[in-house]
Amino acid sequence: MGLLIDGEWHDRWYDTGSTGGEFKREDSGFRDRITADGSSGFTAEAGRYHLYVSLACPWAHRTLIIRALKGLEAAIPVSVVEPFMGSDGWAFADAENPSAGATGDPVHGARFLREIYVAAKPDYTGRVTVPVLWDRQRDTMVNNESAEIIRMFNSAFDGLPGVRTDLDFYPDSLRSEIDSVNERVYATVNNGVYKAGFATTQDAYEKAFDALFGSLDWLDRRLARQRYIAGNRITEADWRLFTTLVRFDPVYHGHFKCNLRRLVDYPDLWGYVRELYQVSGVAGTVNLEHIKRHYYESHRTVNPTGIVPKGPALDLEAPHGRERLRAA
Repeated sequence: MGLLIDGEWHDRWYDTGSTGGEFKREDSGFRDRITADGSSGFTAEAGRYHLYVSLACPWAHRTLIIRALKGLEAAIPVSVVEPFMGSDGWAFADAENPSAGATGDPVHGARFLREIYVAAKPDYTGRVTVPVLWDRQRDTMVNNESAEIIRMFNSAFDGLPGVRTDLDFYPDSLRSEIDSVNERVYATVNNGVYKAGFATTQDAYEKAFDALFGSLDWLDRRLARQRYIAGNRITEADWRLFTTLVRFDPVYHGHFKCNLRRLVDYPDLWGYVRELYQVSGVAGTVNLEHIKRHYYESHRTVNPTGIVPKGPALDLEAPHGRERLRAA
């Protein structure tokens, strides 16, 4: 786990000493947009952009889901880093001993993801994270903020052949509700599990823990009365939440000490996760081997032995029972 400082790599864990033991996530550094008409300088075109992801990362996972559901897999090729993140940060497939599902980098021939960042900005300072959306034509990074990438995937490419224009995960009528839900879920659930897991003081951990389970309780009550998190149709709010929830029992419950309750102890949340998993195209984006190996093997400050637990047994294909609630 490291970062770039003026383009030079440093193997350095997060600094919680200056924050009272709290984990603070940095803002993403590349924030350009792809638009249908190219008014942003980046025109939506098939084959022009390349997506870099980790199958373990919940933030990158969002982009893979929207890419699959919108029918963008042929238009936007993808490279997948190895699940283990060592002293060199995210790495592409080891030519001699690659992990199943990991790939090389056909754009730059890079060994490490940090090389992509330096290619875009030689003096870059910041964490090297996934996802990354690269523009082959302008030879630069467009964006590394997952929340913005999924919105580009949702609508900017709708003019391309084969794209699912009937699916809109950020509809005008629900935008206010989606934004409101996203704000709480991001702060207390998506990022909340990291705030608990990477905390280095008891107070910081307990603060994050309490906020996390307060929100999980709220979400379970909400899902008892409506099919999806922002209403009665699937929106980006559901996919942003799903990628954290599907990792909860395998990783966050034990590895990050988020152990007040398991996800399977929430009847409506657990059924909701199974329903989303069973949406056509989604199961293929979920790789529990990469997920478990990344967290347990990579975070040696949290799990010094690097031992990956065998459990838990999760039946994501079991009937979800959500049909009792009306869907749009």
